[in-house]
Amino acid sequence: MEHFVVSARKYRPQTFKDVVGQTAITNTLLNAIENNHLAQALLFTGPRGVGKTSCARILAKMINSDGNETGEEDYAFNIFELDAASNNSVDDIRNLTDQVRIPPQVGKYKVYIIDEVHMLSQAAFNAFLKTLEEPPKHCIFILATTEKHKIIPTILSRCQIFDFKRITVKDAKNYLKYIAEEQGINAEDDALHIIAQKADGAMRDALSIFDRVVSFSGKDLTRQSVTENLNVLDYETYFESTDYILENKIPELLIQFNKTLAKGFDGHHYIAGLASHFRDLLVCKNPTTIELLEVGDDTKNKYLEQSKKAEQDFLIKGINLANDCDLKYKSSKNQRLLVELTLMQLASITFDGEKKNSSRFIIPPSYFKKIGIKPIKVVKPVHVENTSVSQQNNTKVNPELQKQAEPTKPKIVLENGIASSKKRTSGLSLKSIRAKKEHQIKQLDVVVDEENLPREPFNQDELTEVWNAFVHQIEKEGKFNLASILSIDKPTLAEDGFSIKLTFPNATNKVEVERQSFDLMSYLRKNLKNYDIALDITVNEELDTKYAYTPIEKYEKLKEKNPNLELLRTTFDLDV
Repeated sequence: MEHFVVSARKYRPQTFKDVVGQTAITNTLLNAIENNHLAQALLFTGPRGVGKTSCARILAKMINSDGNETGEEDYAFNIFELDAASNNSVDDIRNLTDQVRIPPQVGKYKVYIIDEVHMLSQAAFNAFLKTLEEPPKHCIFILATTEKHKIIPTILSRCQIFDFKRITVKDAKNYLKYIAEEQGINAEDDALHIIAQKADGAMRDALSIFDRVVSFSGKDLTRQSVTENLNVLDYETYFESTDYILENKIPELLIQFNKTLAKGFDGHHYIAGLASHFRDLLVCKNPTTIELLEVGDDTKNKYLEQSKKAEQDFLIKGINLANDCDLKYKSSKNQRLLVELTLMQLASITFDGEKKNSSRFIIPPSYFKKIGIKPIKVVKPVHVENTSVSQQNNTKVNPELQKQAEPTKPKIVLENGIASSKKRTSGLSLKSIRAKKEHQIKQLDVVVDEENLPREPFNQDELTEVWNAFVHQIEKEGKFNLASILSIDKPTLAEDGFSIKLTFPNATNKVEVERQSFDLMSYLRKNLKNYDIALDITVNEELDTKYAYTPIEKYEKLKEKNPNLELLRTTFDLDV
């Protein structure tokens, strides 16, 4: 078995041209060497895996080169690497300062590379100050760290600082493509993009992920194999989710989210990715910002196609809702419910079927019931004088009525007008109660076609008459509390012709009416023959002063109705 060398070591840069994504720094170092403007102390800082140590080694070799090298020279005697994480004491720094005084045996300069320099102790930093500020002419220090803020300011002021940036997704993808071609691997652009995004700006991490994925999928690197191995959500998941959201398909959206959770993905990761997907769609709205989309060409075309379906207003609202869910996710006790509510709100943004009173509107379940089940047409049966005869003989019925009646399930049989020879049963018998329940169940199964409901106009007098009739009806049923509340204010018909305005003295009355508004609205809509009727209830606290609560207020109220009460009080000298 041959010894395997990981790509991070195998493809470590040997020259400044091989360094990925740090063009500004490499050009600066090259010009400094050519013009002999190199400082005595350099500090390389930046995130992990961006090329700090590699640039330090390349710089150390180039300092001692004069352009006449044959490739066999060895400058190992002039390059010293020190790991400050394990050599962080004062004694280690003192040994280093003692070595600095010795001139190089080969070449012009001795280069000291101190990696992870922020791990030095406070005393070690102080011991290093003087040597770092005024080293011998033949000595150059290159310090490397990922945490510049942990280095004391006196050290920073003595160094020339180079800030290494994160490797962009595009640069990382191009370098991975070059490596894949070197190794004879067929890799899709989308697969390399996912690896580059997963690396989060670190080239070393990208190469490590690349080796892992190649070990999993072999010579053919596909997007599906990468997403499966890295356990990341595919672009297709978010494309499908967005399609469901734009089409207001809440049931399908919730089922897809459940499948995503079943695969082992976190709900937080899903909603955060959905917000990023909306951002990418928003980026595609303007041709000048398409460059901000860090995906492959094939995926970019999918983004452009879907961005045409999504309006800008929808995307902004969707991003706000998804970000709000992202912020509340960790503190929520029912995280799945939070994400599901957010998804339902997202799918209700573009819904125009009903009036939306708030941004948190959710499409009611009745809508999906309506579009999922066809209304059942109730067909009146043909009147037959003798039922027994009609059962024995095949009575000819209109074939159109027969076709309409056959597919309807459940069947609703109306017995009005049909002579029945059955013996009447008592209304309190078990048989009659059972039959009544069956009839109610059958009625519940009938779905009403809301689009064809009547919407006849009505005036204020008709409204008042029907309103008083309903109040009288509920008084007979013993609902005196609701009847008294409905009698507080006279209903007023709005200018639109279907809104009924009511004003109550407190919020308690409003809540009580809204809680029991189903029977009221059903009665009004049926008797006025208008199913667009809606209640508009407001609360006016000033009305509360009209009602008497104290004994004096009650007396004054009664005196208004009967002035003789004052005469009675004064005659007998009564107290209120």
